[in-house]
Amino acid sequence: MTPAPPDIDTAVVGAGVSGLATARALDRAGRDVRVFEAADAVGGRMRTLHSDGWRIDTGAEMLPSAGYPATWALIRELGMAPADVPRVPRALALWRGGRARPHAGRPLGLVTGAGLSPRARAELMRLQLGGGEAGGPADAATLEEFAAACSPELRERFLYPLAAGFFGWRPDRSAAAPLLTHLRATGSTARWRTYRGGMDALARRLAAGLHVSTGTAVHGVAAVPGGARLTLDGGTVTARSAVLAVPAPAAVHLHPGAPDDEHAFLAACSFAPMLRVSLELERRPDAAGGMRGFATLIPAAEDDVLNVVTLDHNKHPDRAPAGRGLVSLVAAPPATAALTGADDTETAAALVGRAERYLPGLGGLVRRTRVHRFSHGLPEATPAALRARRAFHGRPARAVDYAGDWTLLRPCSEGAVASAEVAVARILAHVADHPSPAHRAPPGRTL
Repeated sequence: MTPAPPDIDTAVVGAGVSGLATARALDRAGRDVRVFEAADAVGGRMRTLHSDGWRIDTGAEMLPSAGYPATWALIRELGMAPADVPRVPRALALWRGGRARPHAGRPLGLVTGAGLSPRARAELMRLQLGGGEAGGPADAATLEEFAAACSPELRERFLYPLAAGFFGWRPDRSAAAPLLTHLRATGSTARWRTYRGGMDALARRLAAGLHVSTGTAVHGVAAVPGGARLTLDGGTVTARSAVLAVPAPAAVHLHPGAPDDEHAFLAACSFAPMLRVSLELERRPDAAGGMRGFATLIPAAEDDVLNVVTLDHNKHPDRAPAGRGLVSLVAAPPATAALTGADDTETAAALVGRAERYLPGLGGLVRRTRVHRFSHGLPEATPAALRARRAFHGRPARAVDYAGDWTLLRPCSEGAVASAEVAVARILAHVADHPSPAHRAPPGRTL
């Protein structure tokens, strides 16, 4: 029996950057695309809260000028001007010995020290230039195994804080290769940039030309004859093809019938949780130890609760109203785990209390506190996932596919945008191989 025509042509589940970039490219290729997003706004882990003159980036913070070719191509394609992606001044510092050491991760830091000894600086230079065989793209060693050959200083004062602060990684779980490849590709932190208007600017620009249904949760996806069936709150919808642009654990839950060559990789793609507290302040806080830039990494040897302190009002002037301040506190992985069951008030008190060491009097300046929790913060890129991805990438094109930084084991917006290119090529190959009657709109349903 010939299956009934699908209700819609292409469904994309998730309105983060990977889902929106996938939807836009499919739309430009002539597909009729519908995007379903459970949250009330687009952006995913690049969402920004816009409130009373504050622009609070809840997840991703910046993008480099180098090493993000797919992202920059999309920025240009969307007609965004250089002023829309301004540079972040004094982007990264490293806390050591009671001071914020500036110029971390940039050539000037290798000259001034950036809190590292000459030996550690030389080691860091070799890593950034690709010296040594370990840490290559095919190397499945954990960061802990790789770092055993590094000096304790470089390991504890730079590599581990960087992995924890920006990827949420534990060194004993995550592979070294993705982190080192990312560092080598993106180069100096002097070239870090952000989006004017908030990190969700790219997502909002993408969504403007698409049919996006926010507040619409998808509870299940199954491959069926002629395409895919999606289960929503109001019933089911069939699609000729579907892309799950959600974290791997969510994809496993949504698509339990995934074939073995997909399931093994999906199951191996674990995620690190992330916990962040953002503080709207009456004024810009006083800073201890010369903390004057944007982000300061804090090694576990200095603080086992806070991993990163960001002065978001220094990232770009539009993040806080004139004269006000905006600070975010990122919890270290052990503290994130310890605060999993705590309520927002307890969580904020724990982080703000610890932050007084770096920003004296901080607690007395707080107007409003926002706690951001991501149970699926960033893909861990474990050795098991590295081993399983070959079969995943070699699978045939199917009606149900995936997008997201985890598919490339590159936990950043570049991974998300580049994954969209892969997903689009696979979906177009599938529909070319499986001609279908024209889709029909389901009666009585607005998509």
